[in-house]
Amino acid sequence: MLSSEKFNKVCKERKANIEQLAERIVRGGLNKKQAVSAVKNWQKGLFKPKPRRADIEHLASALNVDQNEIKDWQSSYQYAPMSPTKVRLVTAMIVGRPVQDAMDLLKFTNKRAASMIDKVLKAAVADADEQQADVDNLYVSEARVDDAGLRIGTKRWIAKDRGRAHPIRKKASHIYVKVAQI
Repeated sequence: MLSSEKFNKVCKERKANIEQLAERIVRGGLNKKQAVSAVKNWQKGLFKPKPRRADIEHLASALNVDQNEIKDWQSSYQYAPMSPTKVRLVTAMIVGRPVQDAMDLLKFTNKRAASMIDKVLKAAVADADEQQADVDNLYVSEARVDDAGLRIGTKRWIAKDRGRAHPIRKKASHIYVKVAQI
């Protein structure tokens, strides 16, 4: 995935012109005007249209950098069966750390969410390794947890006094971990 922060940084260092970059990514279904709009969106962090692998290759060659210098790798766990507030406690510990330190920290953290986050982190590292990134120089650039609502199949009731009933609400969460190269 294209990293907007890294892309902006490299563009400023190289003093790249948006029109020149847009000429490189013109392809079938994307004319010059749409390409300029796409590059501007990617610099803002809006990924519409979503950058393809070929687009990232063309941008990297236009900027004379390696592809891994403008990319980051992300993995997610959708509908994890745990409350987002409990998962956020663990994700806050690993943000900004090198990947190996984060894995060691998660291994010895006595929280249920640690094993879920560890799996997501390993998936992101495997994606980076597959795309020839230097795994030793990866760090956790972002770890985010979003609310996924009530877990499916957990709408239950608990009996209370005088014939009342209170709902049991079990939450789910979406876990996103993004790693980048130093």
